[in-house]
Amino acid sequence: MHHEKEKFLNKLRRIPILIPLFVSIICCYGFILLYSASGGNIEPWAYKQIIVFCIFMPIAILISMLDLRIIYHFAYPFYALTFILLIIVELFGKSAMGATRWIDLGLFTIQPSELTKVAIVLMLAKYFHDNNKENLKLIDLIIPIIASLLPIALVIKQPDLGTGIITLLVVVAIFFSAGVRRLYFIVSGIASIAALPAIWLMMHGYQKNRVLTFLNPERDPLGSGYNIIQSKIAIGSGGLFGKGLLSGTQGHLRFLPEYQTDFIFSFLTEELGFIGGIILLFLYAALIISSLSIASHCRSNFARLIAIGITTLFFSHVFINIAMVMGLLPVVGVPLPLISYGRTMMVSMLIGFGFIMNSAVNQRNIV
Repeated sequence: MHHEKEKFLNKLRRIPILIPLFVSIICCYGFILLYSASGGNIEPWAYKQIIVFCIFMPIAILISMLDLRIIYHFAYPFYALTFILLIIVELFGKSAMGATRWIDLGLFTIQPSELTKVAIVLMLAKYFHDNNKENLKLIDLIIPIIASLLPIALVIKQPDLGTGIITLLVVVAIFFSAGVRRLYFIVSGIASIAALPAIWLMMHGYQKNRVLTFLNPERDPLGSGYNIIQSKIAIGSGGLFGKGLLSGTQGHLRFLPEYQTDFIFSFLTEELGFIGGIILLFLYAALIISSLSIASHCRSNFARLIAIGITTLFFSHVFINIAMVMGLLPVVGVPLPLISYGRTMMVSMLIGFGFIMNSAVNQRNIV
């Protein structure tokens, strides 16, 4: 009994305090913004996010203390579960705003595509751990490629192009970190460029409009270009210190679309200004650097690839969302992690950081 208690305390001491600290600060930043977005009311967004945080942050801590072998054996079943959920979405999913992405469970809905991103990280980490070769051959990559592309295809079909693109970026990062030859990336890149005309023909009409609007937002200022124009106005009007909480006109007067989700960074900079945006970027950078530091110190290839995969997932969300609302990338409907309203997104991110903390706790262990 004493030995088990000492073992538990040792694991608790090895939890990298910076990860839960930065995650908690960023989440609190998000709660404040959602409170302001609803006009100074904790409902309908902030209190739901707070509840999810209070439930799943302790769960993330518990995940960090699991034996690495448990996560290793759990990787494939978790992937299989999320893949089944994606099929359920395809057959019986709940539709909203022209997309079918959710499963209605009565009391709440879940978006399996968010959990799928984490599941693919675990699946690939286990596969490349088991096939840890210096020179991976093309035949060694067929299984992980198919296992990655099938759920990505289901996500894009929903349609959810943003999540599909981010998941693909994570897959590429893990393949690269696992030691796949650079020649394969060069060939894949050339093939992707050659396939662009075919991809363009396969895109939905609204997706084509988003690309054209990105190239020239003024081509349809009251239609497809409206969102990005209003987003830029909100960002620019905030100035250095912003208009103050509850005082942003673009959001509160409903000129800024989806200001509690996809365009929350525009809402933030209007109310808290350039300084408020820089503070958030600093917190994000500190969290990403801390996570990559953990990855670099892992003895286990499995733990290292998990940390790299989750960090890439987090970075991709941050980069694409902020570039999107500033007009540097086409609008693809990607939320800002730990800030935007979205319970399943919050759950997947907290669980993901639980796995990163687990990599730190078990960084000296080998599966």
